[in-house]
Amino acid sequence: MIPRQVRGFFYNMKQHSGTSISVAGFLLAFTGAVLFSTKAIIVKVAFSHIRIDALSLLALRMFFSLPFYIVAAWLAARSQPQALTTKQWLYIFVLGLFGYYLSSLFDFVGLQYVTAGLERLILFLYPTFVVLINMLLFRQKISATQKTALLLTYAGIAIAYWGELNTDSSNENLVWGSLLIFLCAVTFSLYIAGSGRLIPRIGATRFTAYAMIAATLGIFIHYIFAGEIPVTGFSAMHAGYGLLLALIATVIPTFMMSNAMKRIGSNNVAIISAIGPVSTIIQAHIVLHEHMFLAQWTGTALVIAGVLLIGWKSNRNFQENQ
Repeated sequence: MIPRQVRGFFYNMKQHSGTSISVAGFLLAFTGAVLFSTKAIIVKVAFSHIRIDALSLLALRMFFSLPFYIVAAWLAARSQPQALTTKQWLYIFVLGLFGYYLSSLFDFVGLQYVTAGLERLILFLYPTFVVLINMLLFRQKISATQKTALLLTYAGIAIAYWGELNTDSSNENLVWGSLLIFLCAVTFSLYIAGSGRLIPRIGATRFTAYAMIAATLGIFIHYIFAGEIPVTGFSAMHAGYGLLLALIATVIPTFMMSNAMKRIGSNNVAIISAIGPVSTIIQAHIVLHEHMFLAQWTGTALVIAGVLLIGWKSNRNFQENQ
C-alpha cells in the first residue's frame, strides 16, 4: 500500500507536468540516473588500479554489454515485427555512433584529466544543448524562461570551473580534459534530441538496443585499428572493471531510463535526472576523496537550477498544447 503522502506527491507532479507520473516510472528514472552517475567513479578507480588506456576500457565495457543488447534487439524484433525503413536504420546507426561511441570515447579520455565531479557537471549541460539543437535544426523558439535557464547553467559552469582552476592549478591538462567532456555533452545531446523523435515511432527498447549495437560496432572497429592490447593480456581485474561498467553503468540504466521515458515522458525524466551530478559528487567524495569547495557547490546548484527550469518550461509547453 503506497502512503497517502507519496501518492499526493506524484499526483501534484502530474498536475504540474501534464504527463502521468507513476511511482514505478519515478523510481526507474531516479535509480537509472544514480546508476549512470557511477560511470565516472568506476572509470577513475579503474585508471588508478589497473594499467589500461581509455579506448581499451571502453571496448571492454561494450564487449560485456553487447550480449544483453543483442538479446534485447531479438526480443524487440519478435514483439514488433514491422520492418524499419532505410531512413530509420540510418538514423539509428548515426545516433548510436554519436550517443555511445563518440560521446563515450570523449568521456573516457577526458576523465583521465578532470575530476569525476567536474566531469558530471560539464556533461549535465546536455539538456541545454538539446534546447539549442531543437532551435537550430527544428526551428523551435527559445522562450525567455529558457534563456534564463541557459544563463544559469553556463554561469554555474564558469563558477565551478574557476573554482577548479584555483584548487587544481597544477593540472596542465585540465582545459584539454574539460574540452573533451564538453564534446561528450554535445554529441550526447544530439543523441537525445534525435532519439526523442524516433522512440515514439519504433519503441524505446528496440531503439536503445539497435543504437547500442551500432555504437559497439563503431568502438570495436576503432579498437581494431588503434587499440592497445597489454603485453600480459587482459587480466581478471580488467574483465571485472569492464563487466562492472557494462552492467551497473550501462545496460541496466539505459533500459531503466528508456522505460521511464515511456512511462512518465522525457521531460519528467530530464527533471528527475538532476540527481545525477549530486550523486556523482557524493560518490566522488566518499570513494575518490575528491574535495568540494564553495565555488563548485555554487556552480553545481546553478547548473541543476537551470536544467530544472528547462524541464519545467518544457512541461508547461506540453500541457498548454494538450
